[in-house]
Formats: sequence, structure tokens, C-alpha cells
Amino acid sequence: MTACAIEGGTAGAATTADPGPEESGEPEEPVGAESAGAEGTAGAEGAAGAEGAAGAVPAGPAAPWAEAPRAPGTFTLTADGAYGARLTAAPGAPGEQRAWYPERWTLDGPEPYAVPLPLHQPEEPDAQVVPLADGRVLIRRRVADRQMFSLLYPTGPATGELTLGAVECDGMTLLPPSPDGSSVYGLSPGDHSSLLWLVAGGAFGPELVAEIPGHCSGGVWLDRAGRMLALDRQLPGGGPVKAVAVDLERNGEVTPLLQIAPESNDRLLLADADSGLLLIRSDAPGHDRLGWGVLGSCLPVRFPECLRPADVAVTPFAVQPGQMLMPESCAVALRIDGAAGSWVGIWRPQGRRLHQLAAPEGWSAGAGYWSRDGVLHLPYANAATPCAVARIEAPGDDGPLPETGGTGRTDGGTGGTEPSGAVTPPVVCKPVPLGQAPLHRTAPPD
Repeated sequence: MTACAIEGGTAGAATTADPGPEESGEPEEPVGAESAGAEGTAGAEGAAGAEGAAGAVPAGPAAPWAEAPRAPGTFTLTADGAYGARLTAAPGAPGEQRAWYPERWTLDGPEPYAVPLPLHQPEEPDAQVVPLADGRVLIRRRVADRQMFSLLYPTGPATGELTLGAVECDGMTLLPPSPDGSSVYGLSPGDHSSLLWLVAGGAFGPELVAEIPGHCSGGVWLDRAGRMLALDRQLPGGGPVKAVAVDLERNGEVTPLLQIAPESNDRLLLADADSGLLLIRSDAPGHDRLGWGVLGSCLPVRFPECLRPADVAVTPFAVQPGQMLMPESCAVALRIDGAAGSWVGIWRPQGRRLHQLAAPEGWSAGAGYWSRDGVLHLPYANAATPCAVARIEAPGDDGPLPETGGTGRTDGGTGGTEPSGAVTPPVVCKPVPLGQAPLHRTAPPD
């Protein structure tokens, strides 16, 4: 898996090859987000279970396990947004012990609804849950030095449980659900390598897929088949963090994916398989910046000024699908965290502006998905609405752009790009892997 020349420039970084000026980066004031939600009722659903093995598999030594954040728990969505799952608990008085249990949300029907999946004893708050495309929910529990895996599903008024097995390790992080809808992978750290496990979807319980030298984190799917997985890796001897591609059908073969500058930390945050749009975080410009590029393109990564508003943290969490060969038209949803809390940002590469919108009360910050026609769905729950989805249409980017200090295009248009340098004549470039990409392009002779 290769992508092509990807670099952007500001002070302290290599020269960019983008033609034209970059925007001023002045964000808009947050405004109220249009939402339409519906209360859900807990329904009874059945799910067929297959036999699973319960043998423990040794995974070697691991780093200490960090306790997961307490309420509200992380809300995880299937790749198609049909189901969601979270760990939740009934409301209680401050300081009162809470009984945690998994909850599955059904989001692909006319109205969203939640189904509680409690068992005979409450879950620990550091358990992880991941929904599958068939409506079952995978749960990872830590029991002493083992990670235990089960599939949960509603059976009338009760909860069914299918035990899958265990892995002997102190800590494991589940990756985002595979696009195939039936597989879930996990990463466990070792002394000098990271172990990639198939914990759901295998034939005989958890299976070791690959041992990758170095410390790995992240986890972004690069295709719709669930074959190519991007991880952020730091080699055993230290050094910068670089995104690599792992081919799951070639015994976990690892190839470089991002190499913006030799000593820069280049992490992949999101990827869209339809358009090839990549959302990247890198310190190649001299400090940590959010940028974008295109898988397979020879154009450099751009680091828009509008994606670094002052005094907030900006993190992308969803990309509009279905924009074949049109990465610059994809709407990107971003979580914005500041002193006032968390709210939503919407941005398109070709629009060159960040729209800021108020999130619905009780939004599971960072959770959401796009429809193909550009409607952002945000799951939320609060005292008045136990299960609902706010729908926000992506705002248009019509109107004048912010004033810039660079040189604009001579034809007066933006051409669907976000330039960040001076105008240069078009050049013919040959795609090269990112690991071999030059840091800049030189202008052709006069």
C-alpha cells in the first residue's frame, strides 16, 4: 500500500508545492446545531451464536494497563453506522457506586433505540465494547493478567453470552470495528514489539495475526474489505512515530505509509476508502498540526490554518463516504475541545473554512457518522432523551473566503484545492511511495 508525495510547509518545514495563498484561519463563532432525535425503547432481539473456544493464549509481557475513563463511556460505532455500543450505568447520586453494563444502540431504523445488555454481575468500568454488523456486541474484560472476550446479544428479557476465549496479557486495546462487520482486532504491547490479535471473527477464538516490531498505537482502516490496516509505530530503539500499513492477508506484512520528514512524528487519524482522503497529525511544520493528503497522490500534505483555531484541540472523527475520486469535496466532522466543553466542527478541503456548531446535550463526544448525501449523525443521550440521534446537514462553503496574504490564482478560482504557497506552473510528477517522497518540489526552469 503506497501513497504519494505528501508534505506541507510553514516556518520550520520543507517548502510546499501548493500553488496560491493559504487562508487566514479565523474560525466562526459556534452556533446552534439543528437536531432531530427520537426516544428509543428497549426491544427484544435474538442473535444466533456460533461455538467458540475458551482456551487462553499467551501473549508475552505487556505494559501496565491504564484504566479507561469513567462515565460517560466511549461510544463505538460499526463501520456503516448501523449499530453503536457503549458501557453505561443507571444514574446515581455523586459518590454512589454505579452498576456498569453494556448497551447496544440500533441506528439504521426509522427511530434509534437502545437495548441494555446486563448480565448477572456488573461490569468493570475499564471493560471495552465493540458492536458487530449482526447486532451482537463484543466485550473485553480484564481478569487478573488475562483479557477475556465474549459476544453479548439480547434474548427476550435476558442477555445471551457466547464466550470466545482469552489472551494472557496485562493490557489490550481494541481497534475500530473492521469494515467487514464481523471482525474485531486488538493490540497488546510487548517489550520490543506489538502483537496484533483477531479477537472476534476467527474460527477458534482469539488468534495471533502478526507481531510488529516496535510500539504501535492508533488503528485506521484503509479499504472496505478489512485487509489493510494503518498503525502508528515507534521502532524499538526509539525515534519518531510513523504510520505504517499492515497487510492482514500477507501475514501482517508491514510497509511504510507516512514519511513527511525524516525526524517528524507522522500519525494517521482517519482515512476514507472511497476518495482516498487522509487526515494526518504531524509536527513536520515545526509543531503539531492537523493536515490532509490523498492516498496515491503526488501532491503534498496541506496543513490548513483554519484547522488550528486558538486555545482548542481539534480531532477528526468521521469522513463523508461515497465521494469517489473527489477527496476535496468530502465533508469531515471534527471534535473541538476547549475550556467551554466539546462541540462539533465541519470542514471540507475545498471549502477552506471551519464551521463550528453546538453539539446536542449528552453527545458522546467524538462519535458520529456521515450519510453519503452529507448529513452528519450524532448519537446522544440525556435526562430527557435516553437514546437519540441529532442530524446536521453539512453547511455550504459559499461566500467570500477569508482574506489571505499570499498570491491567488490568476484565473480567480480555487480549483477545488487549498493552496498554501505561491503560484507555480503545473508540473508532471510520478507517484512515489510516501517513504520515498521528496520534501518539496522545485519550480521548472523558465
